[in-house]
Amino acid sequence: MNPSDRIKIAKRIVRELKQGQVVNLGVGIPTLIPDYLGEKKLVLQSENGLLGMGPTPPADEVNMDLISASKAPITMEIGASLFDSSNSFAMIRGGHIDVAVLGVLQVDQTGEIANWAVPGETILGVGGAMDLVAGANEIIIATLHSSKSGEPKLVKELTYPSSGIRKADLVVSEHAVFKFEEGKMKLVEILSDMSEEDLKQITGAEFECSPVISNSSLEDSVSEEG
Repeated sequence: MNPSDRIKIAKRIVRELKQGQVVNLGVGIPTLIPDYLGEKKLVLQSENGLLGMGPTPPADEVNMDLISASKAPITMEIGASLFDSSNSFAMIRGGHIDVAVLGVLQVDQTGEIANWAVPGETILGVGGAMDLVAGANEIIIATLHSSKSGEPKLVKELTYPSSGIRKADLVVSEHAVFKFEEGKMKLVEILSDMSEEDLKQITGAEFECSPVISNSSLEDSVSEEG
C-alpha cells in the first residue's frame, strides 16, 4: 500500500465537504482529513466524545488523552467540547451530523455498506458504525479500492454483515470517485492513470459511466487543498 494513496483519498473528500458542516470522521483514512482542510472550516466530531477536533499535533505536543477514533493523537480547536458516549451518540442518532466519512470492508453496487464485522473473527461489539450509517444526513466512503489480499472492496453483493439499509452517497478510492443514484453506481471521476476498462477489471461491482468523467492525476488531486 502506498501511503500517498490514503492521503489522496482524504484530500479528494475534503473537496466534497462544505464550509461549516458538522462532519463525523470514522476509523482509518477519514481521520487523515483534519490535516488537509487548508482554509476550510468544519466542525469535526469524533464518536469517542469530541466536537471540534483539530489536526495532528507536532511530536513534542502530543497528549495521548486526546485521540481520534483511530487512537491517533489530535488537537482541539478553540471552542471544542468533550462529552461522554451517550451525548456523542445522541448527537448522531438525533440527525445532527451533516456528513459521516466512513471506512469500509465492502460497499455493494447499490451503496449498501459493510464496515463493522468480518465473518469468523472475534469482535468487541458493533461500535458506532450502524448508528452513523442510520443517523448521518450524508455518507461518504473513504476506501482503498482493494483489500490487503487484493480482493475488490466494491462488490456486486456484500459477503460481510451489512451495517444497515441506509446507502452511501459517494465512494472515493485512490483510483476513482463513484456516486450512487436510484440504486445504481456511477463513475464520475478517475483519480489515477487507469482507463474505464482498467477500473472494470479491478472493481467487483458493476457501474455506469457518467457522460463526462474528469480525469485527475495524483499530483492534481493531492495538491488542491495543500
